[in-house]
Amino acid sequence: MKNIAVYPGSFDPVTYGHLDIIKRASQICDHLIVAVLNNTSKTSLFTLEERIALLKEVTKDLPNVEIDGFRDLLIRYMKSKNARVIIRAIRSVSDYEYELQLATLNRKLGEDVETLFMTSSPEYSYLSSSVVREIASFNGPVDELVPEVVEKALRQKFSGRA
Repeated sequence: MKNIAVYPGSFDPVTYGHLDIIKRASQICDHLIVAVLNNTSKTSLFTLEERIALLKEVTKDLPNVEIDGFRDLLIRYMKSKNARVIIRAIRSVSDYEYELQLATLNRKLGEDVETLFMTSSPEYSYLSSSVVREIASFNGPVDELVPEVVEKALRQKFSGRA
């Protein structure tokens, strides 16, 4: 049986912190699906299609990583992909409290699904997509926070804004 894991998130935009988790998770499972959520309760900077394209570009050298989008309950998505492991990243204690709540709910909805918490590497523990978006919106330096292709996409999104 193939060990399939899913790393869900909005990835708006994908950061070096996300990539660190993707690379490390891809080493402990046979197949990793990075599932980009179209969260209707949030206003995204990048469209679902743009986020998927950026993730495909920055993970193209990882052969067992698949990029996909979804608009459903995570547990239903997991079942449709025959996946049994959810990968979640933890940067801080406050992340843990929120992630524990989600893991408990997901376990209630899908008894055969496990959540694996991965701690951020120390150099990325401060990093979030919202911080990157804010810095980029003020034309600040994001080259150490995101891959070059993502930096270019951010600059394009924010060019023309006063």
